Amino acid sequence: MNREEAETTLREAGDAQNGDFPLLGAAIACALHEDPSRDPQGAWDLAATGIERLSQRLQGESPEEALAEAMAGDLGLGGDLFTYENPDNADILAVCERRKGLPVALGVFYLHVARRCGLTVQGVDFPGHFLLRIDTHEGPLALDPFSEGRVVLPSELTRRALHAGLTPNVAERLDQLMAPVSDRAVLMRLQNNIFARATNVRDYARAERAALRRALLDPKDHRPWLDVAAAREGQGALAGALEALARATVLDGGAALAARAARERVRLRLN
Repeated sequence: MNREEAETTLREAGDAQNGDFPLLGAAIACALHEDPSRDPQGAWDLAATGIERLSQRLQGESPEEALAEAMAGDLGLGGDLFTYENPDNADILAVCERRKGLPVALGVFYLHVARRCGLTVQGVDFPGHFLLRIDTHEGPLALDPFSEGRVVLPSELTRRALHAGLTPNVAERLDQLMAPVSDRAVLMRLQNNIFARATNVRDYARAERAALRRALLDPKDHRPWLDVAAAREGQGALAGALEALARATVLDGGAALAARAARERVRLRLN
């Protein structure tokens, strides 16, 4: 799959309804869009092995135990504690090879495997640290894919929420802390992470690719195009930045003021 084919796949994913969003396939397309020279088969094979192991474990273990043991124990997936800022931690194909990565990248594999085995598992857009929500007979539980899929107790959720800056009245609302998000939002969070990291080190070409992937995955949102524009401006591609700002303005009238101001500033630089 070359970069153009990857964009086509992401555009198709962007048009899909949330219930039909191809999470793992779209995540692999994102990785190939970043570096088309790689073979994605390893990621599909890893997911297939996970499905096989989880199916076996569910015969004698609780859903949360089986999922954690299959993904962290059998597949060896876990958080990268020592080189957390490594860009590979946000790349699905690199995570597959290294068996370690960011919580949200690991979560993509957890979500794909769990659902293929009939479990109800969803992403949780927890502040500062992506989590998973699994429905059990005793009620929903929070799992941390970065910490080998272990259960996060309610008291720990509240502590983390307070540490992330949430107010006490919000930090104690478990229904809000564990509110599930769509698969599209999961993959958008992963691309946001790549964009932010690339921007921080002024790798504007990488930042542009991540922002463009977000624009394709959520074609109704104007905000990715603002980031595409900023990344292009960082590279000196002012005409391309103006084009991205124009797209943002068309998509959302609420962005018009910000986009128009940015367009004026870029246009002045062109003159």
